[in-house]
Amino acid sequence: MNPLLDFAGLPRFDLIQPADVQPAINQLLDESRAEIERLLMQNAPATWANFAEPLQDSLERLSRAWGIVGHLHSVNDIPPWREAYNTMLPEVTRFYAELGQNLELFKRYQAMADSPEFITLSPARQRILQNEIRDFRLSGAELPDSEKPRFQALQERLSQLAAKFSENLLDATNAFQLDVTNEAELDGLPADVKIAARAAAEKAGVAGWRFSLQAPSYLPVMQYASNRPLRAQMYRAYAVRASEFGDCASKAEWNNAALIDEILKLRSEMAQMLGYQSYAEVSLVPKMADNVPQVLAFLRDLAAKAKPFGAADLAELTQFAKTELSFDTVEPWDIAYISEKLKQARYSFSDDEVKQYFPEPKVLGGLFSVIERLFSVQIKPDNAPVWHPSVRFFRITQDGQLIGQFYLDLYAREEKRGGAWMDEALTRRRIKSGIQTPVAYLNCNFPGPVGEKPATFSHDDVITLFHETGHGLHHMLTQVEDLAVSGIHGVEWDAVELPSQFMENFCWEWSVLQDMTSHVETGEPLPRALYDKMIAAKNFQSGLFTLRQLEFAVFDLLIHSDPACSRPVLDVLAEVRQEVAVIHPPAWHRFPNSFSHIFAGGYAAGYYSYKWAEVLSADAFAAFEESGDPVDPITGARFLKEILAVGGSRPAIESFRAFRGRDPQVDALLRHSGMTAEAA
Repeated sequence: MNPLLDFAGLPRFDLIQPADVQPAINQLLDESRAEIERLLMQNAPATWANFAEPLQDSLERLSRAWGIVGHLHSVNDIPPWREAYNTMLPEVTRFYAELGQNLELFKRYQAMADSPEFITLSPARQRILQNEIRDFRLSGAELPDSEKPRFQALQERLSQLAAKFSENLLDATNAFQLDVTNEAELDGLPADVKIAARAAAEKAGVAGWRFSLQAPSYLPVMQYASNRPLRAQMYRAYAVRASEFGDCASKAEWNNAALIDEILKLRSEMAQMLGYQSYAEVSLVPKMADNVPQVLAFLRDLAAKAKPFGAADLAELTQFAKTELSFDTVEPWDIAYISEKLKQARYSFSDDEVKQYFPEPKVLGGLFSVIERLFSVQIKPDNAPVWHPSVRFFRITQDGQLIGQFYLDLYAREEKRGGAWMDEALTRRRIKSGIQTPVAYLNCNFPGPVGEKPATFSHDDVITLFHETGHGLHHMLTQVEDLAVSGIHGVEWDAVELPSQFMENFCWEWSVLQDMTSHVETGEPLPRALYDKMIAAKNFQSGLFTLRQLEFAVFDLLIHSDPACSRPVLDVLAEVRQEVAVIHPPAWHRFPNSFSHIFAGGYAAGYYSYKWAEVLSADAFAAFEESGDPVDPITGARFLKEILAVGGSRPAIESFRAFRGRDPQVDALLRHSGMTAEAA
């Protein structure tokens, strides 16, 4: 049996090979098309039992198998897997495009919504029908038959462009290697970073120390290396990835500029075919936000509040660099380095010092303890086939009952795409044999163990782990039994970051950190004095960080709001920076070429959702602060019941109101970010 067609349990990562992809996916496509044809041949009026449910069952098999293929393409992007994925991508995209445009299917859903049965359905199923009708319209179901082939061709091409964008970025990132033979040039770098660089050089068969643009190698250089030319060289290489510049190992065929232009034009064409002015308008239809002006006003209001704090942050950095570090000028590749030096001078600690208190086993133990206390569940190691020896598998139980499982893939690898993300392997739903248990993938790109020592994580890494776990909990702790609104399904995109950003707050709580820290050498927990310094430094440079996120969000919204795509993206970015930024990168910086969130991910005209959801998450965590216990199980039970458990079965604003008893307020976010009148 083809292992991709084995739906009896967990994915068979021990057996699945690239050669399995084409026959399995083709078979599932054929089966799904046959089932759709059968359903449309029925003479009886469409009901949930005779139409919606069997269609969902058929499509779930295809999405599950293709999800495994997409996952392996992300975590093991070697040539055979890339080829297998790209060979079938157009076919799968074509199928879903045909599905979305199928007027007969659309009519059946519309008839169900208009039938007497509708009022007898559960609120979750009513919402599914409403979402389906909306999605059919956004997929072009109501387009004239003469226009449907073009719309379908646009969808296929866009999926290919997104995959190519991501592959170009990965290839350009991996192509750059910098070998250093004189140890004096590595002054300031932490010992574990140098050990990892030495190991990379040995593996490559070269002398000295090898550095790359992978985050565990690149970021410490920018933050700690006192060698200014080294930082400048690494910064340049990182900034021009997948661009027209070939001086940093990037090749002309990896240049994402033309892909960006084509993506924007095709998205705009799709939007206009659907009767919208711009792609941004289309993007907002299934989200919490009402319209583009509302979102722009939200972002610009936050920017106006944050800009004085950002300007003060930069002035402070510049002054410190001149008086304490003897810098005549401050360049963009100096910012992280100066910032780290200033933080050490002001708060008398470094990120590397903190990192020694976060060995991986202790961090995981602390994370699991928080989840167990908040939501009355238990997390234990489990067994399953995995795609890499370093991947682990866990189970979540409640009162002895299995309620969820997850894979944990923590370390950076050359063949793994950058960043951190959660994805679903299985979604909770009711099937004939009972409840299908949800399964999640949690993926990060942290430095792995060096020698005999366990991996140690920076505090930022710990925050990232809690963030992705928040997405995982949203997926795994759902109580909804209908797939289309279970877990993260059906949740408005600008609300989907609420649970993830909510979990980040626990990384700053003393009671939590006591249980999840242990010095890698001495075993001592994080000292209270060091914690107090971390808290004092929590909002250090938060004005600059906030402005950076707002710069990305406004840029994303504006380039997707221009119907004609008439202006070069770099010109739009320059204007946005004039409006909201205080740090201006060099003219040769090619940030858009690596902005995979919006060009290869699901965040097009939706990057604002990080800030939008941050308002929700800060306000939600304020409920725990008000209780007097950050890990209060009573408040945790309410959060579980009103936010996590309901998934997408009701509008996100209703879930928030049910938890907080009111609409969200921005006050908690400003307070958590240190951007209040008292902090000014």
